[in-house]
Amino acid sequence: MNILVFKTNVTTKQQVSSVHNLLTAMTDIEQYNFDLEDCDNVLRVVSNNLEAQTISSALQVAGFSCEELV
Repeated sequence: MNILVFKTNVTTKQQVSSVHNLLTAMTDIEQYNFDLEDCDNVLRVVSNNLEAQTISSALQVAGFSCEELV
């Protein structure tokens, strides 16, 4: 099980809702959450098979910035 952590520009619950369907459609994501209290608006994703670039690209296509934190 891998936990991927991303810096995003998702800042509101409404924006989280707008990417919910996108993230839940990725069947390899077991769990995800946003920390909107964090200065980096962190997205954490639990997955066994997804690469960070797949998630970053999907959010960017949806109009959000998403950069893996290492």
